[in-house]
Amino acid sequence: MRRLQATPQAPIIIDMRLRLIVIAAVFCLFSPIASADAQRGTLVHEETIRVSPATDAAKLGEAGRGHELIIIDTSRDWTHVEAILREPRKDADEDDPESQGKTITGWVSSKALVSLSTPNGDKIVFGEAADSEDQASRRRGRRDAAQDAMRLYYRVYDLFPASPLAAEALFRAADIRWQIERSDVLTRPSARERDAYMRGQIDEQWMKLVIKKFPGTKWADQAAFHLIENKLCGDWQGASKCPEKEAEMYEKYAKEHEQSPSAPEALYDAAWRQSALIEIYRTEANQKKSEQAKERSLGLAQKIVGQYGQSDWSARAQMLIFCVQQGVPTWGNAGE
Repeated sequence: MRRLQATPQAPIIIDMRLRLIVIAAVFCLFSPIASADAQRGTLVHEETIRVSPATDAAKLGEAGRGHELIIIDTSRDWTHVEAILREPRKDADEDDPESQGKTITGWVSSKALVSLSTPNGDKIVFGEAADSEDQASRRRGRRDAAQDAMRLYYRVYDLFPASPLAAEALFRAADIRWQIERSDVLTRPSARERDAYMRGQIDEQWMKLVIKKFPGTKWADQAAFHLIENKLCGDWQGASKCPEKEAEMYEKYAKEHEQSPSAPEALYDAAWRQSALIEIYRTEANQKKSEQAKERSLGLAQKIVGQYGQSDWSARAQMLIFCVQQGVPTWGNAGE
């Protein structure tokens, strides 16, 4: 009887063990994923990575402002981290081996570390980003401050995506990257090519990320304004084709983004190109189009004064109106 009772219980015991093993495996599998976002941070000051939590421990490397840190453990005034030393990725799903950068695991002082649990963490990181950006604008500012600012702004968006500062931070990061690449593009010989496709292009992915993540915001509007630059001619070479096309693009932008902070600038860019066409059409012996360009330029400039009277672009529009009405060339040797 005892043997008969033991037989049906064996599979039950085995089944229970299997269930426990499966539950444990599932817990181990998903718990790191669930806690991954809660164990990340960044630095607002450069710190040395050491092999152990002590100031006299051997150095492994340096982690700069804005670098991504995966927090492993803490010990009093030290934090055990995996420091990912690379520039921020253009896309969260990016899997480019060249963008992986270098990873160092070690201990850093906790003094300058901001994590997801730090009170006002988004504001602290944003504040350091703004300070770094200011440093970059100074003649004798901190070396690599622009790159620091770019990483810090991106980290606000990356670590605190629900923050009211996230959209602005991502745009500022994209803007700094844009300006750095723009400076490089403009120094190349191809920068003087007439057609846009013939010259170097500024990477658009970060600006497009702003538009994708924060559609309908003023930051998305400004990102869209930046994208126009890649479509501009390097050198008009005295022909009407380029300013015609560019004026059309700027007018289209201003019409589609009336509330954008860049709208008055776009209208001015269109008005100025129309004023340039006044002289260009004359060199092409097309007086009719020259008169039409004059009317168009005045109309756009007056629109700036009427709709955006409080902006600096309104004063510049007034100056443009004066020049066009007085017959003062705004383009070419006489207008420079």
